[in-house]
Amino acid sequence: MSYFTFHFVFILPPILLLALMQRQPLAGTGGLRAWLGLPLIALVALVYTTPWDNYLVWRDVWNYGTGRVVGTIGYVPVEEYLFFLLQPFLTGLWFYWLVPKDELPVQQHSSLVRVVGTLFWVALSIAGALLLQWDPGVYLGLILAWAGPILALQWTIGGVQLWAAKRIWLIGTLVPTFYLWIADRVAIEQGIWSISEVYTTGLQLFGLPIEEATFFLVTNLLVVQGLLLFLILGKMQGLLKKAVSADAPR
Repeated sequence: MSYFTFHFVFILPPILLLALMQRQPLAGTGGLRAWLGLPLIALVALVYTTPWDNYLVWRDVWNYGTGRVVGTIGYVPVEEYLFFLLQPFLTGLWFYWLVPKDELPVQQHSSLVRVVGTLFWVALSIAGALLLQWDPGVYLGLILAWAGPILALQWTIGGVQLWAAKRIWLIGTLVPTFYLWIADRVAIEQGIWSISEVYTTGLQLFGLPIEEATFFLVTNLLVVQGLLLFLILGKMQGLLKKAVSADAPR
């Protein structure tokens, strides 16, 4: 199986199915903002992930099978760049389908969850940096040090809102994560890509290297939390404009 075939088997069909299943208006009352959110977060994913993933391949943390890709840009296969764009659409459309027709909750009280969430991801970012000093911890360390600061920032900005929508946030993250774990395990078994034994811990989850499982978990968190905050903060701006307009002298 080639990397392009992997996309046609595992990635494109669920994207098309989820696109057809979407309720209108998209993402509850998200409307145009929800439509803008998908390409925006896909573009951010491409820009932010590209140098990191090029470093991984250059360092031989992971590599692709001979004859399984059409070509590379830098060190990374063309199909990998395509995956950077497709995963946000896959996860984002699943998340949008979960959003209820009534509006997402907006809460501004109790900053404790924001502080706890921020500190949690800051701690994991530091742990990731420390793991880089140990060869078997390099891949896991690179994942945590790369994703942790952004996840911490998301919780700093909107931890209260994320917690208020925790059911949608949790299901929106876990279902595509489990699906991509299965797809990733098949890809590794098929030799589409391989993971270094030198730079990984050897720990596995459901037969998948713990590093790969962590990667799909944190990337889906980045997508779901990013879209959730994008929608909720847009709603808050709308409410603020209405309040200002209502209070303005006539």
